[in-house]
Amino acid sequence: MHLQTTDIEQMDRIRRLNIINSVTGIKPANLVGTRSADGISNLAIFSSVVHLGSNPPVLGMVLRPRTEVRRHTFENLEQSGVYTLNHVPVSHVQAAHQTSAKYDKAVSEFEACSFTEEYIAGFDAPFVAESQLKLGMQLEELVPITTNDTLLVVGRIVHLIAPDKAFDDEGHLDLGQLGSAGISGLNSYYSLKKEAQFPYARVRD
Repeated sequence: MHLQTTDIEQMDRIRRLNIINSVTGIKPANLVGTRSADGISNLAIFSSVVHLGSNPPVLGMVLRPRTEVRRHTFENLEQSGVYTLNHVPVSHVQAAHQTSAKYDKAVSEFEACSFTEEYIAGFDAPFVAESQLKLGMQLEELVPITTNDTLLVVGRIVHLIAPDKAFDDEGHLDLGQLGSAGISGLNSYYSLKKEAQFPYARVRD
């Protein structure tokens, strides 16, 4: 297959979505937890979380802003300024995928999709109890991406919760040991296995 821009643009919408969402390879599967101003929790699966920097510890996440379709995650995190990122366990991929359904704002995906809310004192966004790695995020900035009318959400890690055994002495994380899932495209899920680890690469003599 060899596709050029015009081929992609003229393609059937569903086929285009599936192909372009898959070509980046396996991406992290995260459940984003937020809470509305009237106390209703929201949970949605995202595969667009990326590392932006470690000092300060910031992550990015791409999402669509408010348009004709209400985006509950966007509304909630914009109002509250906090949200959570929760690794999806391989054992819960079907339930996690179900959070992408268009539930009414009055319905909590935690309850509808059989996940358990978990809270930390002084932090208003819900964590997923079933997740092995959970991050409490403070919203830092919203960066418009005008090319396709999306937003880059920049957040600072203020809570990091994970089993000690998942990290080695230098802080390397074994995602396979955590049982974290990956996503390819919109609806294909993968288990992860650590194959190798190498030292910092330097130019050879």
